[in-house]
Amino acid sequence: MTEQFCEVGKLRAELLQNLGAVGETVTNVLTLIEKVMQKIIHSLAKKEAPVLELNTRSSWSNTSVCCLQLLNLGIFLLTALFLKVLEMIYKLVQTDSYATKRDMYYNDPQLFVTQRNLDLIVDDISCMLRVPRRSLHVLATSKGFISGDLCYLEADGTRVECSSSSTTVPVSSNVSGITNIVSSAKFVLVVEKDATFQRLLDDEFCTRLHPCIIITGKGVPDVNSRLMVRKLWETLHIPVFALVDADPHGIEIMCIYKYGSVSMAFEAPSLTIPCILWMGLLPSDIERLEVPQDALIPLTKNDESKLIGLRKRPYISCQPTWEREMDIMLKCKQKAEIQCLASIAPHFLTRVYLPNKLHYGGWI
Repeated sequence: MTEQFCEVGKLRAELLQNLGAVGETVTNVLTLIEKVMQKIIHSLAKKEAPVLELNTRSSWSNTSVCCLQLLNLGIFLLTALFLKVLEMIYKLVQTDSYATKRDMYYNDPQLFVTQRNLDLIVDDISCMLRVPRRSLHVLATSKGFISGDLCYLEADGTRVECSSSSTTVPVSSNVSGITNIVSSAKFVLVVEKDATFQRLLDDEFCTRLHPCIIITGKGVPDVNSRLMVRKLWETLHIPVFALVDADPHGIEIMCIYKYGSVSMAFEAPSLTIPCILWMGLLPSDIERLEVPQDALIPLTKNDESKLIGLRKRPYISCQPTWEREMDIMLKCKQKAEIQCLASIAPHFLTRVYLPNKLHYGGWI
């Protein structure tokens, strides 16, 4: 088993050598909210239309500003919503209590009308104050699952054991409250899809390649799944690998883990895992392994457009090996799901492909 993880061990040594100090600035959220309210009151006292400056969350630069004039009748309802959510957040932080976005919505569903309205305002406030959403004491419902050599304590003192080979544990809805993490895992494998995650469990992957941790965000990852992977890296300092489909959607999901999403670019420093590596499925693996043609899928025009868009993102130029893999996909005009490996042999993914990748260092 020591020989099995030889390359993984070398990778961990390199990562630790390049590891800088990890820390999080503690911001007084109450003070920030009070400053916003004081600014509004001051403008009203001068008989001026108060203005809120919100960073636009639709650009990678995340530097453009949208100004809301609070006395404009066209946005009166938005203003009421915004101030109501600020009030709710202030009370949560002040009393050191937490609430889910769903709880906040049902506090006044007639005012918010839809859950989405509430969700967007919470993210806007987080962006405006430049603090992580968890610092607002607002929790999101988790959709991810985790399994492997791991146990920890939840914020309420509940002990969570993830080592069962056949069952999964939902990712915590309060990842920042997790303490006492214990694990001897050699690596973390981030799995794109729930179906692949379940296949790994069925084939007892965590037992065969013990000790390790596997986690899935079930497609596009929620914030808690991303926070959990980040917390595991910061705590354990072990390699983190991505297992995604060889298609534009899978690559984009891997980029979200590594670089963040455009709508939450302001929170990237606390959500991303810059050290994550692409283990598979690589487009170059398709030809190397001689995957049968009937197991492959032609790229659509939308696929090609998405892939070209990904190639133009500023961070991709820093990943020449990723660029080459994306070029292979464009040239072959084919994509493949991880399940295509079953066309080679039923257990090829868990008994050949992944063990060989880990043994020989087949990641980029």
